[in-house]
Amino acid sequence: MSDTAVRFDNVTKIYKLYDSPKDRFKETFSIRKKKYSKDFYALNDVSFTINRGETIGIVGKNGSGKSTLLKILTGVLNSTSGSIGVNGKISALLELGAGFNMEFTGIENIYLNGTILNIPKEEMDKKLDSIISFADIGEFIHQPVKTYSSGMFVRLAFSVAIHVDPEILIVDEALAVGDTRFQMKCMDKFVEFMNAGKTVIIVSHDLNMIKRFCKRAIWLNDGALVMDGNVDTVTDRYNDFLKSGLAFSEYSKSLELEKRDMEVSGLNNASSEGNYDKDVAEGVKAESVSSEENGKNVIAEVCSVKLCDKFGNEISDVPFGEDITLEIDYEVFEENVAHPVLGVAIRSVDHKYICGLNTLLDDKKIPWIKGHNKCRLTYERFNLTGGGYYFDVALFDKTATVNFDYQTQIKRFFVKMDYIAEGMCVLHHEWKI
Repeated sequence: MSDTAVRFDNVTKIYKLYDSPKDRFKETFSIRKKKYSKDFYALNDVSFTINRGETIGIVGKNGSGKSTLLKILTGVLNSTSGSIGVNGKISALLELGAGFNMEFTGIENIYLNGTILNIPKEEMDKKLDSIISFADIGEFIHQPVKTYSSGMFVRLAFSVAIHVDPEILIVDEALAVGDTRFQMKCMDKFVEFMNAGKTVIIVSHDLNMIKRFCKRAIWLNDGALVMDGNVDTVTDRYNDFLKSGLAFSEYSKSLELEKRDMEVSGLNNASSEGNYDKDVAEGVKAESVSSEENGKNVIAEVCSVKLCDKFGNEISDVPFGEDITLEIDYEVFEENVAHPVLGVAIRSVDHKYICGLNTLLDDKKIPWIKGHNKCRLTYERFNLTGGGYYFDVALFDKTATVNFDYQTQIKRFFVKMDYIAEGMCVLHHEWKI
């Protein structure tokens, strides 16, 4: 276990389901041990190992077993069978503030959480100033928690959770808390954990986030482990399953047929991870959640977007196969932001995600001075097929996760194309007869 942080060996968690409360009573006192319940497998024979320093993502639909796995890992639940090994202190960002006493002050709750986590008071004394500074709720730290706004509550809870110096950090959709500035602090702390060689387990429905931070992913479905491996392969397969609309059993059959075809062709399934569509690209996120203060974005905002042809003329109709340039004007209100990111997404009129690009993925630095700034993005030989589309444009923090401003459908355009191909795009090709 020296290099192993977490180990699950054939872990199963079964819940007994009863049609009525009296059936539970009948089963308990049945002389012949008659069974009145049905077994529900929240986890079914799950095995995997996570090494020290790994950042791993866990994906799956609601009810797939993700929460059960985390609760077993953190000791909230016991497994029905199998064994679990944990090597290191765990901190879990699951239900923030779950251990708080609403009658206690902020400081009293800090020490209460230390007691719950079995951290000596002397150690909490050393952490106190850092926790208070990070939460940044001012004099409210001396007031009862019941007087806090929801924002102040999660700020304090998050601060306590990340300052216990864990060796294993579990994050369950809990990074984007508070306002924009606090979200940036959260992401900085999260990156700091990763860079320090901590083991991080992320559970999220945001596949972009999983791709951005993880190199490995685990896919759960109906309590069973479906895939464990390269993050792009696992998340793309999972996304294909979601888009297919099929029941998992039907989707599994299609995978088996595909695998059989690949084996017949002499191909190795493990080496084909780049052969699948990536409609969920590692670009702009789909949701729009701008942080606003008095009706104005506090960090920066996108002001205008112009679409131009190769001669610099503004256009709304794009000739297929021509170079086009997107001119993006944005205003910066807060200059002290490290490595901000600009993202652009193209979507079809029926809102299908066509392509997402951002300056983090392309390793480009954008201008960021107080006042108006401008960036240009050029698409060479634009090859989307004819029809209507629109651009989304967004500004993010350095991780492309915290959203400063997201402008959806900021520029609509139409691609004019002769009938030379069908589908969504025309790939560059050459016939040899």
